Parts: sequence; C-alpha cells; structure tokens
Amino acid sequence: MRFSESHLWVRAEGAGAQIGISDQGQNELGEIIGVELPDIGDPIEKGEPFGELESVRTIQELVAPINGTVRAVNGELEDHPSLANEDPYHEGWLIEVEVTDEGDLDDLMATEEYEEFVAGEDES
Repeated sequence: MRFSESHLWVRAEGAGAQIGISDQGQNELGEIIGVELPDIGDPIEKGEPFGELESVRTIQELVAPINGTVRAVNGELEDHPSLANEDPYHEGWLIEVEVTDEGDLDDLMATEEYEEFVAGEDES
C-alpha cells in the first residue's frame, strides 16, 4: 500500500489499483455523509481532482495520486458513505483504476514514510 500527501491510499495489484482515503484522512474529515466519484471509463490524472467527499465539517476534493482509467466505483458508498469512516482500507475503498503509468506508484509514500508524514503534521 502506498500513500499520497492528500491522505489517499493506493493498493496496486497487477495493472490495477484500488484507491481510498486513509484512516488519518477520514479522521480529519469527521463523519462522511456524501461522496461524488467518477464514472467507470473516466480517466483520472495525477494531481487533478476526481471526486469529492462531503463530511459534516467540510467538502474535500479528492486529488488523484496516480494516472489511470476508472474500472470500478464503490457503489456501496452512495447509500452508506460512512463506510469510508468505518473501514477505510477495505469496505470503504473509493475507486479502482487501470494504472497507465506504474512509475506513479514510486512517487507515493510507503507506509512507514506516511506514518512519519502524519506524525509531522500532528506536531504542527
């Protein structure tokens, strides 16, 4: 699993990857009450928004951590957006993409690096 600075995780398997919000990210947002995700077949571009999470506190834009084409969307989140809070690494995944540049994964943080990043954020 790899992580972006915007608190999204990427779990790559072969040419595909699931993307979701990290535990830290969902904690910062609070209770998630709505999601807006792309459609199957839509491209996502690294560094560009691909959707939104709405919480009781705010609306957070989701910034793509990698380039790809959406091949699955977690439809469960439409009726149960709180799954992103309850189980962010499994049942609460957001989208699955066909990865177009595997090199994008190298730009993301490994788990240990992400934990250090989060610890540094908590100190500021």
